[in-house]
Amino acid sequence: MSKGLLHHIEIYVSDLKKSTDFWGWFLEELGYSSFQKWDSGQSWKIENTYIVFVQAEERYLEVTYHRCRVGLNHLAFHASSREHVDDMTNKLKAKGINLLYTNQHPFAGGDNHYAVYFEDPDRIKVELVAP
Repeated sequence: MSKGLLHHIEIYVSDLKKSTDFWGWFLEELGYSSFQKWDSGQSWKIENTYIVFVQAEERYLEVTYHRCRVGLNHLAFHASSREHVDDMTNKLKAKGINLLYTNQHPFAGGDNHYAVYFEDPDRIKVELVAP
């Protein structure tokens, strides 16, 4: 039964191409597959959950996203292992993706929290955490 689990998340982005390039690669590495695609958006799905990215209208682009304002702070995804976190960290670095808390990596979340933190093209914080 899926009662209480997330059905989907929809995120408006400033540049759909940049965001879908970033998120498509990352989500597919985690086992998601492309689900829906239309002129102003695209989604990826894993099991019964999907994530949607939609191009924000020009009139809403003036105020940019910041994770410390009211609203979403970050998205955290399960990794399969610490080795998975390490492998993804290396791939993120190779792609030039902005890593966060590098001076505390991989324990920025605490001594028992093994994770990598990074930002998407709109500076939404993303976390990949080992079990």
